[in-house]
Amino acid sequence: MAARTPTARAVVAALAQYANAGDAAFLQGFFKTGKGQYAEGDVFIGVRVPMIRKVCKAFAALPLDQAGKLLDSRVHEHRLAALLMLVGQYAKADEPQQQAIHQLYLKQLRHGRVNNWDLVDSSAEYLCAAHLPTGDHRLLDDLAASDNLWQRRAAMISTFHFIKRGEATAALRIATTLLYDQHDLIHKAVGWMLREIGKRVDERLLTAFLDQHAATMPRTMLRYAIERLPPAQLRFYMRAKTGAAKP
Repeated sequence: MAARTPTARAVVAALAQYANAGDAAFLQGFFKTGKGQYAEGDVFIGVRVPMIRKVCKAFAALPLDQAGKLLDSRVHEHRLAALLMLVGQYAKADEPQQQAIHQLYLKQLRHGRVNNWDLVDSSAEYLCAAHLPTGDHRLLDDLAASDNLWQRRAAMISTFHFIKRGEATAALRIATTLLYDQHDLIHKAVGWMLREIGKRVDERLLTAFLDQHAATMPRTMLRYAIERLPPAQLRFYMRAKTGAAKP
């Protein structure tokens, strides 16, 4: 399938072979592309993720400039394919190449190309957080302070990289920054990462955060955060949210 010298044009042609109009219509609705929705104007051609991954495997050596062309595409699946290939390349690259991939990713994130939750969630921890110097989370703080929804979500999801390594400091700080964010997709991201802290790092860190914030944090965020807690604790924190918890 792959051309001898991989190109964005060849990737686009390969993806087109798996396009399905019915799936495109479904995905347009599922990813909220309608007027006034969070992904207004995003375009789908109806390629499911397993097929995208199949194409990515065939074009794994796509040069960075060609990945950049895919990321400039209006088509969602083109951008997702580019990100998945970059994630694969970063894991095997030397330091200069990793730096180039990281910089391309940040450029595209800031230019609004990484602009839906699946794009962020499949890339941020690998292409953003993984490149940060140990203990230096200033980039995540900057992204968390952005007016752009996807940059804020990238900041929170990036902390998964550290959580998986037993480190919760960055995640707790970004969660605190985004605690009263107005967007439901941020509530879900923060709650998800808090839940992962309890699962992978230390449940006491999660409950300490909840003891301080459960009564005022958004309900969706709280529900995501407490999913794995024992039923009695789950009920306690939900009562805290409604003002019924006792000391």
